[in-house]
Amino acid sequence: VLKNKARLVAKGYRQEEGIDFEESFAPVARIEAIHIFIANAASRNMPIYQMDVNMTFLNVELKEEVYVSQPEGFVDPDHPTHVYRLKKALYRLKQASRAWYDTLLRFRLDNDFSKGAVDPTLFTRKTYSSCSNIC
Repeated sequence: VLKNKARLVAKGYRQEEGIDFEESFAPVARIEAIHIFIANAASRNMPIYQMDVNMTFLNVELKEEVYVSQPEGFVDPDHPTHVYRLKKALYRLKQASRAWYDTLLRFRLDNDFSKGAVDPTLFTRKTYSSCSNIC
């Protein structure tokens, strides 16, 4: 069974340095941090779980105002020149990865994880009986 789903996709034709150039990319884990993470877990005989999250960029709240033109074929006949203000991220939106990282960072800090000093993608939470690491 085939299903055709209509989705809005952001088209980015340019990106200007100094405007949204630096804030559009999320930090990426350094290979050294991943090696330390795995070595630490192995030395403590801790299990490692790997998880991929699909559709993470969709429905993330945006901090900045982003406007998109009406998609071809779906132009409002009463307001053909109007644009849409995005409240949440769309697929291929340059700010989507950074918005997702900020959401994930907020969630981890709210749940007593501390961000690594060397690598901003390594998080640790220690309790009296356990230690959790996320990279």
